[in-house]
Amino acid sequence: MELHPQIIKKNGKNEFVVLPYDEFQKIQEEIASYEDLRCLREAKTEEKDAPTIGMKELKKIITGRTIKSRRPRKFGG
Repeated sequence: MELHPQIIKKNGKNEFVVLPYDEFQKIQEEIASYEDLRCLREAKTEEKDAPTIGMKELKKIITGRTIKSRRPRKFGG
């Protein structure tokens, strides 16, 4: 990404930077993507030792819950 900054000095020192708005938006998008990636990596690290189940077991669990949820409920005696 090429940037076209305008640097504003105060007392001979760089004080502010002005960017074209589209460049500013691109930087915001890049920062958001970076933050998403950082959160994903953090979550993967936190969950690295978490127990897992295979697809077959997951399908059994989901199917079982779906079937159970379709059964009519009995109320009262």
